[in-house]
Amino acid sequence: MTTPNKVYLKDYTPPVFCVKKVDLDIRLYEDHAIVDATLTMKRLHEGLLVLFGRKLELQAIELNGKVLSGSDYTLDEEQLIIHHAPDDAIVRTLVKIIPHTNTELEGLYQAGTGMDAMFVTQCEPEGFRKITFYPDRPDVLAEFITRVEADKKYPTLLANGNLIEKGDLGDRHFAIWHDPTLKPSYLFACVIANLDVMQDTYTTCEGREVLLEIYATKQDLDKCHVAMQALKDSMKWDEDNYGCAYDLDRYMIVATGQFNMGAMENKGLNIFNTSCVLATPQTATDESIFRVKLVVAHEYFHNWTGNRVTCRDWFQLCLKEGLTVFREQGFSGDFRSKAVQRIEDVAFLKAHQFTEDAGPLAHPVRPESFVEINNFYTMTIYEKGAEIVRMIANLLGREKYRQGTDEYFRRHDGQAVTIEDFLSALSIGDERVLDFLAWYRQPGTPEVFGGFDINGNQVTINLSQKTRHVAGFDAPTALPIPVDTAIFDGESGELLAQKMLLLNKDADSFVFEDLPLNGVRPVISVLRNFSAPVKLNFEYSNEDLMKLVAFETEGFNRWQAVQTLINRLLLGESDDLSLLTDTLRTVIPTLMQDDPMLAARLFDIPSEQELAMAYEVNYDPSFVKAKRDELKKGIAAALSEVVGGWYQALPIVPYEDTPKARGQRLLRNVLLNLALAADLPQVKSWAYQQYDDASCMSERLGALSAMISFNLEKADVYVADFYDKFRDEELVIDSWFAVQARADVRDVAFIKSLMMRDDYDWNVPNRVRTTLNALAAKPTQLWSEEGLTLYFDALARLDAINPTVASRVLSQLGRWYTLDESRKAIVKEKLIALQGVAKSKNVLEFVNNMLNA
Repeated sequence: MTTPNKVYLKDYTPPVFCVKKVDLDIRLYEDHAIVDATLTMKRLHEGLLVLFGRKLELQAIELNGKVLSGSDYTLDEEQLIIHHAPDDAIVRTLVKIIPHTNTELEGLYQAGTGMDAMFVTQCEPEGFRKITFYPDRPDVLAEFITRVEADKKYPTLLANGNLIEKGDLGDRHFAIWHDPTLKPSYLFACVIANLDVMQDTYTTCEGREVLLEIYATKQDLDKCHVAMQALKDSMKWDEDNYGCAYDLDRYMIVATGQFNMGAMENKGLNIFNTSCVLATPQTATDESIFRVKLVVAHEYFHNWTGNRVTCRDWFQLCLKEGLTVFREQGFSGDFRSKAVQRIEDVAFLKAHQFTEDAGPLAHPVRPESFVEINNFYTMTIYEKGAEIVRMIANLLGREKYRQGTDEYFRRHDGQAVTIEDFLSALSIGDERVLDFLAWYRQPGTPEVFGGFDINGNQVTINLSQKTRHVAGFDAPTALPIPVDTAIFDGESGELLAQKMLLLNKDADSFVFEDLPLNGVRPVISVLRNFSAPVKLNFEYSNEDLMKLVAFETEGFNRWQAVQTLINRLLLGESDDLSLLTDTLRTVIPTLMQDDPMLAARLFDIPSEQELAMAYEVNYDPSFVKAKRDELKKGIAAALSEVVGGWYQALPIVPYEDTPKARGQRLLRNVLLNLALAADLPQVKSWAYQQYDDASCMSERLGALSAMISFNLEKADVYVADFYDKFRDEELVIDSWFAVQARADVRDVAFIKSLMMRDDYDWNVPNRVRTTLNALAAKPTQLWSEEGLTLYFDALARLDAINPTVASRVLSQLGRWYTLDESRKAIVKEKLIALQGVAKSKNVLEFVNNMLNA
């Protein structure tokens, strides 16, 4: 077995040298680039001067003006060690790199071809060492001056900071950028391209006028208005809620189609995947448009939580990502229904992070070791990390939380820090915050069990907790778990009491006294608004759940109550479908008027991937799918007499971008699928009509998806029409691939045929994800021998060209060991075969962990 070397948190040592200043000169030519770097360095501790470098051709090296000979340094595939370096060292290196053939999309690489070719960077986490030799670690912060030179066919020359000079060199030209903010190398960015720019301005609360620029191709520039408004909204929100103002003279965003992640928060020059910046109602669904707003906000918020205050080492990754996701969620809740935002956050967490926590790739929010840091850009780091911050914020309350974050920025602006530093700053309002360090150290999802006793006018809530022991880690201990609890009158629904309980023992009881119960059994709501990232097993009767849907003032908890009813039906704990459908029949008409998006979400059924977590052994995907399909059909049949009327009460109207209009469009799509499942008269014509009359992409794609899913006679005609309409829109064609690959009626052979098309580009992560993510979301197809063969063939191919994408695709197989024996044997054989051919640390680390499950 191949076992790559691990890096351990316990082995952290401070840098031997700091870098005071970087003078960087990047010159791009037809088939290569030359990078001339001068590092002004100062010794901090005893030790060697070590610069990291990967895939660099060293052409010259000087130390304090002296050309070094081969005996003055040691060079291997990963680092350059300079012998006998003085305490004050100016190191100059000249290297040659080949960005034109860099398919890993790290360092400086070419995105696109021909007239659309552009050169962009991705340096997080360790991409800067693929550009030049450097102490490429997040706790080395420096001032950068970057000169960029290229042929004039690339008029766009960008780097971090403020533009201080540009000039003409005949057929070539240059631009010089100065970033006065000390930053780690992972935040470096450079773009060489032929792009148009959309400009605007924003005046900060401190009076600084900031030039805002979004760069995209000429044909895409008109799709940047949503992102520009989101940027201005984000800047204002951060000032109002955190007191954080922007600090440079300009803020730039660049859109590229070839990018491994959604976006990157490089200081003052954000590189975005086109899917996270380009959007119009005609080319993007409401979900995609809102995602653009969220990602823009997320990357902007990093300016303080990640850039101004950064991570000491990569083990602290959740410090910037979890905190920034929490900030992003607060922003999004202020721009849409807070209840629906919380529903979406929790649904995503349960479907993805809980799955990760339940498998062999489980790890603490702050990992203790890694082989390849790219593998830890996970749901646990981002989503569970955000939930920990949310627990702390709820415990502190708004005022004390703000005092804590103000203190955090005051203490650590311009520094690289740790989780302990963050918790220490927040603990000025409540020392119990320090206890939450245990959440960062312990893997696994806690389960909270509970019930209640009634004694006269007193209610006692009994709670306990348990977390599974993840192999390789210490036995789990009790965590501090905030449990927001409310008690409602069982007849009137009046709120009788509400309190944030803190369960910080294995078991505890909490007493509510002097309640006006008057002999009526109350309705207890625990874990309101999902106050902690745990699995809840509370002693609710079905009648309790129905009353919660009716009485709860928190929209999230109404959804959670419906989800509990649905799960009981799916897992065989209940067989009374009427409890669910009667509840829906009662609440939907009112919600259609008051909160149509919440109405749509009440029809949510847990995904097959989420349901699979109920099985530790002998998981049969076909059985789970059959139960889920049966429930969908049962709901549709039970509501058949009303669903058609509900659908027709939501006619297509001229497009509006309001929360209510977005909710109505989502609900219309949900109801169309229900009507098709119920096989209502004329329902097929409704689907065709919705596509033909669509005012936006949400309506058009929703209709097309329904046609494909229910295999309507004209589905192929509309699939072809959609492609013809949008053949020049890459992101829309991504949706065209995805909507077909996701449909149950499209089998593995069909998905394979999509992947063999000429317009399926393996070098574009967005396109690859359209099919492989869809296949992973269909367990009956994924875990078939045909599905596994296609999936593993793709993994081997991606390992060779883009290991980062490969490992993220592989991670979706994490719970393979829960399958029945015949399927498990097939997966194990393929994992072993992949282990034998994989070259990247990314894939090998995950394969090794999965085989040890």
